[in-house]
Amino acid sequence: MLKLATRLLRHRPGTSIATLVALAGGVMILMTLAVFVESGLRYRPQPQQFAAADVVVAHRQITVTTKEFDGGTTTSEVPLPEGTVPVALADQIRALPGVTDVQVANPQNGRAQAIAVKAAPAAEREIDRLARGNGVEAYAGKDRGWAEPSSSTEARTLLIEVGGVFGAYVILLIVFVVAGTVGLSVRHRRRDLALLRAVAATPRQVRRLVVAEAATVALAAAAIGVPAGILATRWTHHELVARGFVPAGFPIAPPWIAAGIATAAILLVAVLAARLAARRISRIRPVEALGEIAVEPARGGRVRLVFGLLTLALAGTATFFAAGLSGEGALAAAIGMLYLFVIAVALLAPWVNGFAARLLRPFLRGVWGVSGDLAAANLKANARGMSAVLTALVLSVGFGGSVWFLQDNLQRQTISQSRDGMLADRVLTAPQGLPATIVDQVRHVPGVATATGVRHTSVVVRIFDGAQASVAREVDPATVRSTMDLKVQKGSLADLTDGTIAVSALQASSSGWKVGDRADFWRADGSPAQARVVAIYQRGLGFGDVLLPGGGGPVDELLLRTDGTADQRLAAFGTVSSVDDLSGRLSRDLAISAWLNKLLIGVMVGYAALAAGNTMVMAALARSRELALLRLAGVTRRQVRRMVNAEQAGLLGAALTVGAVIAGMTLIAVVHALTGTLVPYIPPMGWVVVLGGTTVLALVTTILPVGRLLRVPAVHAAGTKE
Repeated sequence: MLKLATRLLRHRPGTSIATLVALAGGVMILMTLAVFVESGLRYRPQPQQFAAADVVVAHRQITVTTKEFDGGTTTSEVPLPEGTVPVALADQIRALPGVTDVQVANPQNGRAQAIAVKAAPAAEREIDRLARGNGVEAYAGKDRGWAEPSSSTEARTLLIEVGGVFGAYVILLIVFVVAGTVGLSVRHRRRDLALLRAVAATPRQVRRLVVAEAATVALAAAAIGVPAGILATRWTHHELVARGFVPAGFPIAPPWIAAGIATAAILLVAVLAARLAARRISRIRPVEALGEIAVEPARGGRVRLVFGLLTLALAGTATFFAAGLSGEGALAAAIGMLYLFVIAVALLAPWVNGFAARLLRPFLRGVWGVSGDLAAANLKANARGMSAVLTALVLSVGFGGSVWFLQDNLQRQTISQSRDGMLADRVLTAPQGLPATIVDQVRHVPGVATATGVRHTSVVVRIFDGAQASVAREVDPATVRSTMDLKVQKGSLADLTDGTIAVSALQASSSGWKVGDRADFWRADGSPAQARVVAIYQRGLGFGDVLLPGGGGPVDELLLRTDGTADQRLAAFGTVSSVDDLSGRLSRDLAISAWLNKLLIGVMVGYAALAAGNTMVMAALARSRELALLRLAGVTRRQVRRMVNAEQAGLLGAALTVGAVIAGMTLIAVVHALTGTLVPYIPPMGWVVVLGGTTVLALVTTILPVGRLLRVPAVHAAGTKE
């Protein structure tokens, strides 16, 4: 069976190459993501600061347990960048048998960075018990490195999260692409498979043949995709290091395990797609085989229609749920919504194509005359056969027009909110921060009208069925209204005192907080806190989601309102910058942080475009017999070209309209949730690139193959395979 499959593949290079390209691209992408996930999972930090200790007590994460509706529980672990432990715990540890030495790192306000312990192995269990009782962790042996905050630990978390979250979406995308490509390839070979059934091949033999072909192409794709994946991994790693996402010395896992995983995944997807695609052909009775493939079924069955409508309803419902998410959750929700919409389009594609053909028929006839009328008839008759083409085009427009532009909206809104809400005209900073004594001195400098100390921090809040870290600011509540305009919606910042907080509208919506509510959260050091919400403001992207009253300690920066004459006097305390410089630095930082998301989104958009091009080339090359018969019936080459152009215009019109609607709904819903505006920002050339690029791709991948087919004499082409 394998030998026959190989021979058949050699005689159909067009569909074989198209499937090979789709599978090889999938291997490359999956392998790169798998390498990074494996690197993160295998990473074990070596202790540096506490290398001489046997046990290190620290607080590096919070574990949040949430009850589900069905009575079960969900556990979320959120890392703490500033976790501390109670100093009093050191005395309890000293009293344990077997403990010989205890050192406290960084003795401030009764909290410490960590507690280093020298103890016998028998004492480790009791140390762990004490640590858990105080809500912190004990790290011993090879795990001691986890007690030390480092850029490598943050890089590990980034690689696992990025590889895992986007890897899941990429797998779904690859399933979409490969299933569509393999399915279309099998549909274009209905005559061959029907002939096999007519000469007594059993259904099982037909399925085995199709599966063997898919497996052969998948293995060949792995031979191409694995070397490409190695190169892609090296390039991506270099870029991650250059942009500061990953330290240069972070160990990257060898690619061989990831190559095996990617190959196995692609092989499985290809085999399953081929088996599903071959089911209908293999069930045809031999005497009906050739008659069955003579006419393309006009539309799908009722089951497909029902599932399509249900998926469409789920996609619409998901649009409203996405409004309650924030940050990376909103981005993930946007991609999830998009997949639901595209799945619905894929299931309903026969009906969408048929409706579009009827709706566009007057237009096509008016522009292309008889060729347009024939094009409309072809679109209607081949509504099911062109489902894969419609889905691929919608996928390209949907990804390009929604998730990509979402990053532009986040950057633009963050910078806009920071600039519009900044009432200060100067910013004072120092490499090691500003102590409270300097803050008081600066306020008495001639020319300084007011000064607000700001400390950048974070808090951990409950959200839906878990918890997440939210950007926070500690500010001087007495002067904050003079240097920041947060655009308060409810409540007042005048009430911001000890035991209170102000939150962004997005955070309030996500956590279910209202003015006057008692909000439960964890500070950056891991200590639990409860505060009353006194204000809800709009400009959370520019100033953080949570505003805390400052404690009078050191600050990261001072926001100043001056009369313009104090710069030289202020230079004695640190670096003086204008707020425009601050916005410029924020813009550069956002561009760097958004690069990774845009890279991953760009990969998905590019793969979707590859799928669209592959699908349209396959569909065009499969029309050799059809176009030859039209020419033998008296249709000229010019009329055939006009007919194909009209068909493409109709299909493009339907795909671009559906894709633009899906992209618009997704983008509006998520941008409204993140920024409060119903009109998303689209770069001037954005839609030109997305719609124009899709149009050019569709035309090139159709006109060139059809032009090649028309150069073959009609008599010869009519006797060839479809």
